[in-house]
Amino acid sequence: MKKIRVVAAVIRAVNNENKPVIFATQRGYGEFKGGWEFPGGKIESGETPQQALKREIMEELDTEIAVGELIDTIEYDYPNFHLSMDCFWCEVIHGELILKEAEDAKWLTKEHLADVEWLPADVTLIEKIGEALYETKDSKEHGAI
Repeated sequence: MKKIRVVAAVIRAVNNENKPVIFATQRGYGEFKGGWEFPGGKIESGETPQQALKREIMEELDTEIAVGELIDTIEYDYPNFHLSMDCFWCEVIHGELILKEAEDAKWLTKEHLADVEWLPADVTLIEKIGEALYETKDSKEHGAI
């Protein structure tokens, strides 16, 4: 089975109600068009996962991010390929998260993580992210959305 190695950014911030939120995008193309995912993409030859993630977010969202700690590496078998996805906590350094490839995007609180239809590989991260969303850095360190 073909193996695809990708990276995903779990971009976090704090909303106007001082609640932690994460950024989700709705896929705008391909076989999984319409499904929700964490933004990111393929790791190119010679790149570290962190370099790939910074490049992908700049390409897809016209935004510079800081890549934080690895949350998990998800291994998932889709019908036609095996996906290996390194998922990192990220924060916006500079930019407005402009959708260049995605169909839609939302900032989601822990209570609303299940409100979108996540792609299968991303579903496996949701519980871990929900638990960690309130355990991570003090919310005063994050910029408000």
